[in-house]
Amino acid sequence: MNKKTERLLQPSMGWFFAVLVAFCAAALLLEYYTLAIAEAVATAGLFILYWIVRARRNIQIKAFIQSTFNTLDMAKGAESPFPMVLIRLVDGTIVWSNERFASVTGFRERMREQRITDVISEMATDWLTSGKNEYPYDVSISDRRYRVYGTVIRADDSGSNVLGMLYFTNLTELYQVRDEYIRSRPVVSIILVDNYEELTMNLSESAISTMNAEINDLITKWTDRYHGLLRKLERNRYLFVFEKRYLEEAQAQKFSILEDIHQVENPTGLAASISFGLGVDGASFEESYNFAALSIEMALSRGGDQAVIKDRLNFTFYGGRAKEADRRSKVRSRVTANSMMELIGQSSQVFIMGHRNADLDAVGAAMGIACMCRKKGKKFYIVIDKEKNAAQRLIEEIEKVPEYRDVFVSGQDALLLCDNRSTLIVVDTNRPDQVESRPLLEAISRVCVVDHHRRAADYIESVVVNLHEPYASSASELVTELLQYAVEKPDVLPIEAKSLLAGIFLDTKSFNVRTGERTFEAAAVLKRMGADTVEVKKLLQNDFQETMSKYQIMKAARLYKQEIAIAALNTGTTRPLAAQAADELLNIAGITASFVLFPQDDSVFISARSIGKANAQMILEPLGGGGNTATAGAQLKDTTVKDALDLLVASIDQYYEN
Repeated sequence: MNKKTERLLQPSMGWFFAVLVAFCAAALLLEYYTLAIAEAVATAGLFILYWIVRARRNIQIKAFIQSTFNTLDMAKGAESPFPMVLIRLVDGTIVWSNERFASVTGFRERMREQRITDVISEMATDWLTSGKNEYPYDVSISDRRYRVYGTVIRADDSGSNVLGMLYFTNLTELYQVRDEYIRSRPVVSIILVDNYEELTMNLSESAISTMNAEINDLITKWTDRYHGLLRKLERNRYLFVFEKRYLEEAQAQKFSILEDIHQVENPTGLAASISFGLGVDGASFEESYNFAALSIEMALSRGGDQAVIKDRLNFTFYGGRAKEADRRSKVRSRVTANSMMELIGQSSQVFIMGHRNADLDAVGAAMGIACMCRKKGKKFYIVIDKEKNAAQRLIEEIEKVPEYRDVFVSGQDALLLCDNRSTLIVVDTNRPDQVESRPLLEAISRVCVVDHHRRAADYIESVVVNLHEPYASSASELVTELLQYAVEKPDVLPIEAKSLLAGIFLDTKSFNVRTGERTFEAAAVLKRMGADTVEVKKLLQNDFQETMSKYQIMKAARLYKQEIAIAALNTGTTRPLAAQAADELLNIAGITASFVLFPQDDSVFISARSIGKANAQMILEPLGGGGNTATAGAQLKDTTVKDALDLLVASIDQYYEN
């Protein structure tokens, strides 16, 4: 029932007495004199009682108002410039209101008591009882918007009758100006053709000009609809400034230019791709531009072909579903190797740390960095939990080598050993919440990162040397390239080469996924350095019981969307087994993605793999996970497997809907 109908069915006191008088008149006309006299007496009595109660209530209210708000000079007959209403806080019943409140809300006195929510449905009163004097939300009445303020009044000395006076301030024009200000705030964006070098490689000047014209035309047509300012800064870089009112439309269309630009192809069939970096809500143009620069860096570190929005609080991602193309430069590897060797040489000691539950890739990359430290003659430590890791066999072999005795230390021991000249090199992760020891990360000022996972919103900041390549197969591959420019072949121990090759084997699933030509080059280099593929294969072997457990996990898998296998376990298992089961599920025809969930302590772990259109990292990212297109993982704390499964399915659905 709407408000108008409800008001028609609840007439005012005047109508009530008019009806009673009509009944008296009808009784007289029908010559029921006794009934008419009785009705007249009852009507008169009710009318007198009503006026007595009303007069007494008005006297009390005016006394409250006079004593509490004498600064407003609210004497009898004076009218407040604001709509005002007095309510009982215990139940929100309206006690009194002024004429302005009645004209704004259409409130009229009735036989029954009315609550403030009967007049303004969205109006709550708990904020007054909690000691606040301003309603936390705007109140809309008709086409006007009000800000509500209030005070508490003690109706008697006992304090049992507590009233609240509400003042309604009409701020409609102010809100309109505020909203227009927000809508007109500038959004600074950087548009980058992120594979321009590959597109124009070996092309003639005329072909490059034609391709540039096609790219410029598509970008210009897309930006024209948002009525902003577009300027080309470099051959593959644009600056676009537009008003925030158009940002929501661009988000709703998922930045359609990301797909439209794929229409442009070079003669070899390589499609163009662009990345967007947008800065929003900066205090100045300079800050918004800095946000945009951070966004474009984030987009490129996640593989490109996507839009990233950076505001004052966090990042928002659009696109990025395509498989990353290898755009690495050997020049960068050489420069990074030189910078890292120089930094190692300036350090008193070096700590090398991977992610929690370190796997073969994390340990292998750490061994490669350790080789660089040995070359510079610097003391080094590998920070790892020797009880909780997925590379126990390899660690046992490493500890037998004289050069690596007493090298593995815990995070707590590392904190005691470090000083102000120590350097920390983080491998195989870029997230501060995933490192083996976060206190150590926060304690050491000089930090380097070598990682191949797509960058997450919460990445390690203030890095001295950063080699972050999401196009690489593994952290071990990146470190192997650094070794080629930092040390000589005789400087590398066989155990170091073996560890690096084991890391590459693990993350590429024996060179089956995420493998490029530089992956094979790195493997060939390690082979020449003394790595034995047979020995590496032995590190990846499972015993009989583990193999049976792996197939039990696969047996528990169920199909979702006809191409996704999900195994939700109610009993615990190990992370390596879960990862291997997820890999094995992809060997089944028709399966393009797999997820294995299992409980451990008070958390639920998820291991994800993909060889199809599904991006494992983007599916798990909303759950706090990370990784890359083909391999990802997540840890959900303080939850159950069932709840984690519901969250995973919801994230999968969201991914496919977009």
